[in-house]
Amino acid sequence: MATAKELPDTAIMSEAGVIQWAEQGMLYDISEMYGPEDPKPLDSLAFKYADKTVAYSAANEILLMYYNKDMFDAAGVAYPPAVAEEAWTWDEFVEASKKLTLDKNGKTPNDADFDKNNITQYGCMVENLTWQLEVWALSNGGGFYSEDGSSLAIGEASSIEAIQRVADLYLKDNVAPLSSGLTDDGVQRSLIAGTTAMTTNGAWNIGTSLASAREEGLNYGVAVLPYMEEKVTICTGGPNVVFNQTEHPEEAMEWLKWYAREENNWENLISTGIWMPTLDSYYTDEEMTKKWLENPNFPEYEEAKSVLVDYAKDYTQSTAWYYVNNTNDFNELLGSVLGDVWTGKITVEQAITDNLPALEDAFAGNF
Repeated sequence: MATAKELPDTAIMSEAGVIQWAEQGMLYDISEMYGPEDPKPLDSLAFKYADKTVAYSAANEILLMYYNKDMFDAAGVAYPPAVAEEAWTWDEFVEASKKLTLDKNGKTPNDADFDKNNITQYGCMVENLTWQLEVWALSNGGGFYSEDGSSLAIGEASSIEAIQRVADLYLKDNVAPLSSGLTDDGVQRSLIAGTTAMTTNGAWNIGTSLASAREEGLNYGVAVLPYMEEKVTICTGGPNVVFNQTEHPEEAMEWLKWYAREENNWENLISTGIWMPTLDSYYTDEEMTKKWLENPNFPEYEEAKSVLVDYAKDYTQSTAWYYVNNTNDFNELLGSVLGDVWTGKITVEQAITDNLPALEDAFAGNF
C-alpha cells in the first residue's frame, strides 16, 4: 500500500516498526496533535524520532508481578510489596522464591534433602521474552542500548549480569521452571496453571486471562517488580500513527484524538483490564483512578492503585522501540543468541560476547 501510495490516513502499527517508518519519512509529525488545553497521553507513551513525536500508544502496558495469595499463605511468606518504595531486592525475591518452591516431599531449596528433579511447585517465573528482558538490564544499571539510543549497552557487564540472574533462577537457584522465551503465555503456564507462586508479565494479562481465572477461584494479587540496583518497569502499547501520504493531516489527528479517548475503548478494553489508560489524568486524578480501578475485574483497589497508577507513573521507562530503530531485528537475533543460555549450555557472557559484532550489525540495520 505504501509503494502504491494507497495508505490509509491513520493506522495502529507494531511497536517495533514505528521508528523505521519514521526514518524512511513515512510518518507525519504529530507533535502538535495535542494542544495546551487538551488531556494528553503520558510522555512515556510517545514515540520519538529526530525530536519529533511520530506516534502515541493506544494503551499503556507496564510490566509487573502477579502472585498466588493462597500459596503465600500456605508457606507463611509475606506478600510481595505493591508499593515501589518497599520493593524487594533481587536477593529478597530469590529467597522468597526458595521458600515457595516445593519438591514432591514438600521440601524447599533451603533443605539439604531437596529434590530439584521432582519439583511440584515453583516459587517464581520471570518472563524471558526478549523484549521484556530489557527491564532487568535497566534495573541493574545497564540496558540494551545507551540512554539516548545511539549505541549498544547489551555488552556491558551490568546488562550481562542481569540476564544471567534471570537464567540462574532455573539453573542455580532451582526456583523457576525452564522457559525458552519464545511464547507469550507465561501467566497461563505458571500462575493460572497452579504450578508457580509468582510471575512477571504485562498488565494486559489482567483482562486477557486473570479476571476469568479469578472467577474460577484463583486468589491472585499484583505487586511491583523486584529490583537489582534501580527500581524500574517498562511500558509498551500499540502505536497510532498518521501516514505522511494523507491529504488530510488535521482531520487525521483529530480522528486519532477521538479514537484514543478512554470512553471510546472503555467497555471492552480498559474496564476489562486489557488496556491501561493513556491519559495523565487517570494517574493523577483520584476520581478518574477510581472510575478505572474500582471494578470487579481488578484486584483490591489500594493494591491495584499502588502498582497500576503510582508505580506506573513514577517508575516507568519507555521500552527501547519508542526511540531506537531496528529493534525487531535486534530482539530476534538476541532471542536466538540466548537460546542455549536458558538450558545452561552457555553463559550469557559467552552468548553476548561471541555474537556482539552480529548484534551491532542488527542494531545498525544490517541484519
